[in-house]
Amino acid sequence: MTSDKTGRIVWHDLFTDNPLRSRSFYERVAGWHYVIEHATDFAWGGGERDFILALCGDEAGAGFVPTDSAQFLGWIPYVEVQDVDSAAEIAVGLGGIVEKAPFEVPGVGRNCLLRDPNGALVGISLSRHGFPAPTRQFGPEAYHVRVGEYPEEFYRTLFDWGILPSDRPDKATQSIRRAGLQVGFRSAVECQSDQNASWIPSIRVEQLSDALHRVREMDGSVIWQSEDVSSENGNALVRDSNGVLSYLVAK
Repeated sequence: MTSDKTGRIVWHDLFTDNPLRSRSFYERVAGWHYVIEHATDFAWGGGERDFILALCGDEAGAGFVPTDSAQFLGWIPYVEVQDVDSAAEIAVGLGGIVEKAPFEVPGVGRNCLLRDPNGALVGISLSRHGFPAPTRQFGPEAYHVRVGEYPEEFYRTLFDWGILPSDRPDKATQSIRRAGLQVGFRSAVECQSDQNASWIPSIRVEQLSDALHRVREMDGSVIWQSEDVSSENGNALVRDSNGVLSYLVAK
């Protein structure tokens, strides 16, 4: 583990029922390329399986997990902690649920999958490699909830994340920070999700306006976009060609 990663999002898994379509979409929209790794004891289901690593340049910050379960369909972020087992126990005491008990990923580290008090999936991880937290592939994570509030005590206790008050009446851009670094934001944009609450990644793209054009070319859809899509502060909420949500933001 490298201590400067503690409390930061260090990985994303995309649970997808069509990995080939997902690969094509993000290659076209975000410019990702891929490396296939073979697992002899796959963490999600066991046995020998191929695992798709998604890279942006030389930065590897995501993997694709084939699934036929709607329960896990979509993106899941993983946050670095110093002790996975202890953090899982604390999460339960704060009203969370352990969705997948702590498990080892050979050569990678120890992980666990949680649900926060609103039901949003979030992973915790103790890395056993020297790779830094990805910053070129992903921006700050978006938190959406239909019923309830952002569970501030849960995330503050687990990860030392604090939420800043919004200066807007709709609370659309509350910033979630750790030690002055923005790790996410609480968004009030309607995300049209079947889940009550979810974390949605911000994926960095070269040119946002061009990327939105490619989203539509690849049978995705644009749910919402800011007025300033041509500026460095522009962003948009999209569905990929498998129906999975993400934000797109300029690099």
